[in-house]
Amino acid sequence: MKSQTLRLVNQLLSGNQDSAWDIAEEALQKGASSLDIYESLLTPAMYYIGTLWEKNIVTVADEHVATTTCDYVLTRYGFYKEMTSESKKEYGKVMLFCLEEEQHFIGLKMVSLLFEEHGFDTRFLGADLPKEAAEVMAKDWQPDIVALSASISYHLDPLPQYINMLEDLNPKPITLVGGRLIATNHVASTILEKAKQMPSLNELNEWLLRYKKGMDIHVDA
Repeated sequence: MKSQTLRLVNQLLSGNQDSAWDIAEEALQKGASSLDIYESLLTPAMYYIGTLWEKNIVTVADEHVATTTCDYVLTRYGFYKEMTSESKKEYGKVMLFCLEEEQHFIGLKMVSLLFEEHGFDTRFLGADLPKEAAEVMAKDWQPDIVALSASISYHLDPLPQYINMLEDLNPKPITLVGGRLIATNHVASTILEKAKQMPSLNELNEWLLRYKKGMDIHVDA
């Protein structure tokens, strides 16, 4: 593990929000892109903390402290990009949420920030959203794209119901599905035949560039 990532792990577990941000800012000053911050710094740190929890080296409370601290870093990074970017929200609307009982939202928040950087108007609804609530919001706001996240296998059962609900909307949005299970190919293709799989932020970034091919997208990624 890189020393920078290990330093970040320590600050996340300690709940030192400003110190954690300083590490991200240090990376930015050295030329890191948004994808570098997400994929090479924050994600490895959080995955490592998850491994420590699985080995009973840290507690659930420790993991929650790390998650809220990482959330702070992402929020501050989003504000930083908003203040330093000239990108306009003119490429469509994106609604993002985790399935009901799914609490792991950090990866999806990175997705939301990447969409914003590409010039999309986003509504990030966070963790644990019931299908009925998602349907009401989707009918009211009519997003062009809906991004779902599933990270734990026993949360997959309702996934087809969410996808079918979105398929029945008029107008019908494009449905994207990501999360750790997608990244590790633990989801049967039949479940996702009506949705697009996004195993990583790098692949999402490439898809967005193709989706808006021919348009001028200002994005530091």
